Amino acid sequence: MSARVMAVWCPDWPAVAAARAEGHGLHLPLAVVGPRGVLACNAVARAVGVRRGLRRREAQFRCPELVVVAADEARDAAWFEPVVQALDAVVPGIEVLRPGLFVFSAAGALRFHGGVEEVVTRVMDAVAAAGVECQVGLADELPTAVLGARGSALLEPGADAEYLADLPVGALVVESALGDLEVLSELVGLLHRLGVRTIGDFAVIAPRDVATRFGEAGTVAHRIARAVPWRPPSVTPVPAGSAVEHRCDPPLERVDEAAFLGRRLAGELHETLAAAGVSCLRLSITAHVEDGREVNRVWRCSAPLTPEGTADRLRWQLEGWLTGTAISGGVGGAVTALALEPVEVVPAGHVQEGLWGEAGLAEARVHRALVRVQGLLGPEAVRIPVDAGGRGPAERVQSMPYGDAPAEPVARGPWPGALPAPSPSVVWPGPGYLLEIRENGDPGAAVAARVPLSGGVLLRTEIGAAVGVTLRGLLSGRPAVVEVGGRRCPLLGWSRPWTVDEAWWEPVPEGRSRRPRARIQVVPERAAALLLCRPLGDEPGGWAVEGVYE
Repeated sequence: MSARVMAVWCPDWPAVAAARAEGHGLHLPLAVVGPRGVLACNAVARAVGVRRGLRRREAQFRCPELVVVAADEARDAAWFEPVVQALDAVVPGIEVLRPGLFVFSAAGALRFHGGVEEVVTRVMDAVAAAGVECQVGLADELPTAVLGARGSALLEPGADAEYLADLPVGALVVESALGDLEVLSELVGLLHRLGVRTIGDFAVIAPRDVATRFGEAGTVAHRIARAVPWRPPSVTPVPAGSAVEHRCDPPLERVDEAAFLGRRLAGELHETLAAAGVSCLRLSITAHVEDGREVNRVWRCSAPLTPEGTADRLRWQLEGWLTGTAISGGVGGAVTALALEPVEVVPAGHVQEGLWGEAGLAEARVHRALVRVQGLLGPEAVRIPVDAGGRGPAERVQSMPYGDAPAEPVARGPWPGALPAPSPSVVWPGPGYLLEIRENGDPGAAVAARVPLSGGVLLRTEIGAAVGVTLRGLLSGRPAVVEVGGRRCPLLGWSRPWTVDEAWWEPVPEGRSRRPRARIQVVPERAAALLLCRPLGDEPGGWAVEGVYE
């Protein structure tokens, strides 16, 4: 029988962390929203019908006064650290599965404190002292303890399978720490279609049949359902000298510096582990603070850590340690030394190399080169485009430092009124864009005209009147000529305008105005096509350039 495991779950933690970080009161309905809709909400929001998985618009329809906050794992981790720190004096060996959920071996705590009730009381009192509510689960296996925490189940030894048997099979999808929720959702949907309604119904299927029909994901979920050891203890020894240490001179004080350092240390750690042929499942992060204190946290993962996953967890910890939210006493300080040490490792999977042994090596070389440039010139020196979602060309792609995670998840849409394909080849080209206008259609006699971004283009009718857009979204005249930098070109074609009225429900910043806009595409006879934009209802005048179709 496995050692007893106790899980501590803080309900609605993303919503709790968002409320604390944003300063919202507990009486306000609040929801944390990601790409797939509502990820978490507080009890006030649930009371009016808001649920996980709802689309943002549906959630706001059910609760118009709902406070919507974007998902942020770094924020969740930073605000969760004080809760974990509050338990360090009560129970040892805490392992964080994710912000809002941690586990520890209960055997030692039960012997020290004298029983289950005593341990649960001390744990709940310590968490309550940090201003947070929690629920506790106790079981033989870690997954059962995690699921039991949601029902405050304190199971007797050997009672895991009996407890799980009555749970609906959908309970396998409620916790991301137990596996990929997207894969598990597909598995649960298939089980429902096959008539499997409870975890007990799933557990009685023969393991060979599960492996044949449902693959690796089904096998892992079946082990959870049968309450057999979820992940046997690794017998692979941690390679000697695999720990990565760094002395911070000068001491580390800024979060952006911490993020850059985290990527570098994570890369060094994984290079060492890769050379030894292992991957890390449990990672210990230790920091020495300037005043002499030492803080430590252990992260446990369901799958081997990647360099990006290691860097994220280190960045979350450093953010808490630098700001003080993760240090006992709430006083932050500069970090003078860092150490990353693998606690549990497993043999790494083998990557099939190409015919000449180069599969995957080119990408690794590019990564090392870019990180090297960042080390020489700073994190902002290497930037990459990321998909951001939106209607206009400037909104669809944003630039961010290489290796950073987007601040907000990509909103996949749909985007009614979005710019149709193809997109402009040049977007927001700077203070001005040099556009070649060919005199009399002769490419050899091209003249460069600088196109300002704001009001740099005029559309005129055949009689020379300026063309604008009315409040109803209609052109005030029929465009015949485009005027760029004082030079006029006849138009070969133009599109009808389409209006864009975005985020009208959000408050307008002081000193700014929000007005509907109209976009139009024009094709000059002797120049590249342009994407133009202007507010509705203004007096006919200049159009702003949003893109150039070269």
